[in-house]
Amino acid sequence: MFEAVEELVAEHSELEQKLADPSVHADQANARKLNKRYAELTPIVATYRSWKQTGDDIETAREFAADDPDFAAEVKDLEKQREELTEKLRLLLVPRDPSDDKDVILEIKAGAGGDESALFAGDLLRMYLRYAERVGWKTEVIDSTESELGGYKDVQVAVKTRGQTEPGQGVWARLKYEGGVHRVQRVPATESQGRIHTSAAGVLVTPEAEEVEVEINPNDLRIDVYRSSGPGGQSVNTTDSAVRITHIPTGVVASCQNEKSQLQNKEQAMRILRSRLLAAAQEEAEREAADARRSQVRTVDRSEKIRTYNFPENRLSDHRVGFKAYNLDQVLDGDLDAVIQACVDADSAAKLAAA
Repeated sequence: MFEAVEELVAEHSELEQKLADPSVHADQANARKLNKRYAELTPIVATYRSWKQTGDDIETAREFAADDPDFAAEVKDLEKQREELTEKLRLLLVPRDPSDDKDVILEIKAGAGGDESALFAGDLLRMYLRYAERVGWKTEVIDSTESELGGYKDVQVAVKTRGQTEPGQGVWARLKYEGGVHRVQRVPATESQGRIHTSAAGVLVTPEAEEVEVEINPNDLRIDVYRSSGPGGQSVNTTDSAVRITHIPTGVVASCQNEKSQLQNKEQAMRILRSRLLAAAQEEAEREAADARRSQVRTVDRSEKIRTYNFPENRLSDHRVGFKAYNLDQVLDGDLDAVIQACVDADSAAKLAAA
């Protein structure tokens, strides 16, 4: 069943020898690449060795059980242990998304529902910021456009890990399932007769690209500057500090107006542009390979919802995996683990079935 794992064990051993060679670390980029692969293979190799050892222990216990019935109970315990190791190894062998350990740029856009949608976008922003705080990630609001009632028409946030993470616990590995249309059902603050309204906000999650991953020709960029818009303050509406960058070959646009200087806004807009171009390139490559990446809904249409937040019933429903929970207040306060894990489990099951 796990014959192919022997190749991974050999690769793990080879990587171990390479990483023990001081000359390898002269090239930091290559050393990081080798270390990353070594870390990916280590839990697979350790589990496989335990699985094999348990198989040997079962055979030995059966031999002793033929002469001593007391060993029969030990055989059952070992068989149960091997079943658990078999399932664990199967899960570890599920093909991993190469972007799983990447940081992300998360964008929330108000959609159908006017001011109520913008307020809901603000609620989603707080939910993700609180979740990041719970798991120890760093967050940085890159750009935002506030609504008159205090919500957000559009907000972009960089979410980053603090150092190394366990496999499957990176920012992209957890937040990639959040992309899509989120629908809310509640009585808006602006509703005087207590009627429940439905509105929606869109969430787009893209892995943040490093400069080396996306090659951008400066001649392919059109950079426009304009005056910042917002609630006011120094430099707002007085200087051309806001920056909009258009990647001419693809038409991808990124803008930023939150920083005080034009240079800072340009740097932030380039970060957004790189991540969007990387996501577009990855999606195109995977389409050509017929890889069924989970697509993110990019139009904020209530009919294309992935999740519903029902305030009167304190209920959250994820329509992709059939997950329901009646602790919406806690989820909006950042308790997202169970919701995300349901998506992770469904994704893993689909991949196992395909394999």
